[in-house]
Amino acid sequence: MKGLFLALVFAALAASVSAQTIAFTNVNVIPMDRERVLANQTVVIKNGLIAEIGDAKKLKLPGGVVLIDGTGKYLIPGLVDMHTHLLSDSDEYPDSIGPHELRVMAANGVTTVRFMIGTPELLSLRDRSAKGEIEAPMIFVASPHLTGREQGNNFVVNTPEEARAAVRKSKAAGYDFIKVTTFIKPEVYEAAVDEAAKQKIRVVGHADSRFVGVERAWKAKQQIEHLDGYMELLLRDDAPVKGSVSDLYIYNPENWKSFDYVDESKIPEVARKTVASNPYVNPTQHFMKNTFGRLRTEDEIRNQPDFRFYPPKVQQQWLDFYKKNRFINTVPLEKRARWVELRAKLIKAIYDAGGRIMTGSDTPEFLWLYGFGMHHELKALKDAGLSNYSVLEAATKNPSMFLGTIDKAGTIEKGKRADLILLNANPLDDISATENRAGVMLKGKWHPQQELNGWLDESAQAISTSFKGHKEGN
Repeated sequence: MKGLFLALVFAALAASVSAQTIAFTNVNVIPMDRERVLANQTVVIKNGLIAEIGDAKKLKLPGGVVLIDGTGKYLIPGLVDMHTHLLSDSDEYPDSIGPHELRVMAANGVTTVRFMIGTPELLSLRDRSAKGEIEAPMIFVASPHLTGREQGNNFVVNTPEEARAAVRKSKAAGYDFIKVTTFIKPEVYEAAVDEAAKQKIRVVGHADSRFVGVERAWKAKQQIEHLDGYMELLLRDDAPVKGSVSDLYIYNPENWKSFDYVDESKIPEVARKTVASNPYVNPTQHFMKNTFGRLRTEDEIRNQPDFRFYPPKVQQQWLDFYKKNRFINTVPLEKRARWVELRAKLIKAIYDAGGRIMTGSDTPEFLWLYGFGMHHELKALKDAGLSNYSVLEAATKNPSMFLGTIDKAGTIEKGKRADLILLNANPLDDISATENRAGVMLKGKWHPQQELNGWLDESAQAISTSFKGHKEGN
């Protein structure tokens, strides 16, 4: 009863606050227009937008304003996860938990998301979020993925005509991007790219090293995920192997031997060509590094704060995977460390060449959950050599530029949407400060951390008890 009472109180407060003018007072603002901190500011929010920013000693406030004390705290734009999914995308979970999943993201400071394999459910959630019917991030949705083999929630495209039809159908359904993945023949890929240009919808996703390849994706100016296909580009010309470690080929232990034949001197040219094609790169570094690049013990997994969100049966399935999977138990740790090192060097080289790195968690598989995974990604990019400010750019400004919403979000400026995070410490000093939150403002509504913790508790209960398992016959 106490939990229900608190939930009702917070809901009433949120409704009340959203209808009023709100001001963060004496707060340090990290606007993300350039690397700087504006000390002791007042930020006024009205009708969901940033109305004023100014010196706390000089800016006069109207009567009836709701004050949020920001003394000693730091205000940053909301975070953007450019590669995520929902558990409820699959038939193993009911669609009804979708709003709970979105709440988990928002409670972690993620105020905009791009779902990378579309479903009708996601399109519905996008509309409900835009209308304010649910407490959720702003949503962008890529199409069901185009692939050459049946993999679930996809368009199987093995002819140019099938590819064009899939693009047209996705555009008509209202998806924001065309997603490509694996086993697509070159001529089929090129037909999809050509049709997407005609339909004025961008192509994003994988660059399958065995079929499409990075160079063909560069020519198409595709926005590439995961650094797919990049390891093959680093192999010596005389290397006896041609396949390396990316995409589905990550699971073949033989491919990991390719790191004996890498030529690191190729990295600067690869970075230059990447930026010339499409400077926006989403490496999903944390997911790759910490899922495949290092050992992960059962105790470590069980101690994760997001572990409790998974149904017990799913927890055990993944724990068993880590124990029994051939790849997990046979690839030497030094090979994995070498892979992580090369990925980090590529990320830093692309950044140094003028690339715009973006953050993507690629959750919720392998017991990494959305929301929480974003903060892991920030740390992984920091470990790859980016400065704290550059990491924050990857999570705020850069994705907003790519999405075409930089005039509405991504920085803290007058007139922009009030998607904001109030932190208890300075993330320019320590990027892990993004996990030390005082609260989140979502579309102009203020949610203190105590309320967000309640969201997380409710969502953990709803999600962890929702598992249906595979439908009979699947």
